[in-house]
Amino acid sequence: MEPRFDLFTNELGTKFGKRFANASMPIVQSSLPKATQELVSLRASQINGCGWCIDLHTKDAAAAGESAVRLNLVAAWREATVFTEAEQAALALAEEGTRLADAYQGVSDETWTQVRKHYDDDQTAALVALVAMINAANRLAVIVHQKGGSYQPGMFDSLVN
Repeated sequence: MEPRFDLFTNELGTKFGKRFANASMPIVQSSLPKATQELVSLRASQINGCGWCIDLHTKDAAAAGESAVRLNLVAAWREATVFTEAEQAALALAEEGTRLADAYQGVSDETWTQVRKHYDDDQTAALVALVAMINAANRLAVIVHQKGGSYQPGMFDSLVN
């Protein structure tokens, strides 16, 4: 499949991209650990089949020092020993918040309890917002068939004011 449309070279797409990036700044600047932010974004992107976002979040996480072992095991995090209980709670929230149509109750009480056990109010707000934002980003990229493979860490830093 070839890309259908390049949002990055379209004037309106660029304007939207800047605002979208700026809307994410409170999450990026929150006390939610950066590693958790990248793991959550990566897991949701895997579920949604977003090659662009998988490429972006894998490379950004690696550039920030995340290990290849942990990045490679995100897709099977329940069967891995390399994630903390807090990270597991965040990954469960990412999965359940991404697969809303698959579960009539959305995020389970069990997952919510684990999230609240490990994250304070600001971190919880950041996690909820992050799951929503990465799902929106995935949909944008998947709709236009934005391909993964060309992302370079930091290439969108100029989008953020």
